[in-house]
Amino acid sequence: MKIFTLGRGLRAGLVTLLLGLGAPALAAQTLPLLHPGNVLAESRSGLYFQPWVAPGAGWKTSVGLDYASMLELGFRYTLADTAYLLDAEALRLNLSVSRNLDGRHFVLGEVWGGGAYDGFLDGFLNWYHDLLGIPFPERKQRPSDAFGYQYEPDGQQAIRFRKPGTYLGDIRLGIGRRHDGNAQSVLSVTLPTHTGGDGFARGVPTVSLLNTLHTPIGRRVIYEGSLNMGYTPKHGRLREYQQTFNFLATSGVRIRTVGALWSFGNLYLHSPYMVNTGAMQLDRWDLTIDFGWMIRSKSGREFRFGMTEDLWPSGPAVDANFRVGYTW
Repeated sequence: MKIFTLGRGLRAGLVTLLLGLGAPALAAQTLPLLHPGNVLAESRSGLYFQPWVAPGAGWKTSVGLDYASMLELGFRYTLADTAYLLDAEALRLNLSVSRNLDGRHFVLGEVWGGGAYDGFLDGFLNWYHDLLGIPFPERKQRPSDAFGYQYEPDGQQAIRFRKPGTYLGDIRLGIGRRHDGNAQSVLSVTLPTHTGGDGFARGVPTVSLLNTLHTPIGRRVIYEGSLNMGYTPKHGRLREYQQTFNFLATSGVRIRTVGALWSFGNLYLHSPYMVNTGAMQLDRWDLTIDFGWMIRSKSGREFRFGMTEDLWPSGPAVDANFRVGYTW
């Protein structure tokens, strides 16, 4: 009986040691940073998904390229009474950096540039939806690869936003604290450096509190979720309808698929950006799924590719957003 007890204890010790050896590597692996792809969402909220920042020396840098196609078409009373229209393709090139100050505290920085265009994906997306048997009559009612962005208040003249081309986005700065090995909080501010103009730029500073939980589950799965809130002052031609306080929840996993290949999925739920507009695409919650794959080198560098999809077609999430990125 004594020998059996000793053997069982030895086995438990070895398992604990092996899990302990794997924990630092897992702790350094996260889900991708995620911003909303809808240009209207970007113009109203400073919230985004901030991944776990692992302890360690030196800078960590990530670059990401997103290209989104969106068509939001809302009718008021008849098919000829368009309350809201957003038909565009948008690009975002994002550079983010982080650096630990000590064992608990770290700083963050982010700059990005982008643009909104007529686009070129309408034909491909029509074919894709037809192939899968997904009805999308809104897209077929619009001219192919044509920009449109307007909101028409009930009984008033339509407010139209110009196509801005390429622009610089808001600069973001943040300071964070790890509370323990699994949770962190970040105080994040954005500065109104966006050059896209009304309908694209916030035009005001924003403040956000971002709380992230990071938990390895075994040796092949990592869970990351967040609860966040932010404040954005009203600004621009739609200030009458804008929400000033915003809320965001995310929940996702990263799973080692085979070898250096990891799969990930992340649900993103944001509170409405507007209220009482009469257009569901402005007044409803934003529900998005971000999914894809990562290839991780032995040095810790990662290449990722994937996309985001709209899980609630009557809400403000974009139809399709194609994403690639690299972290080192």
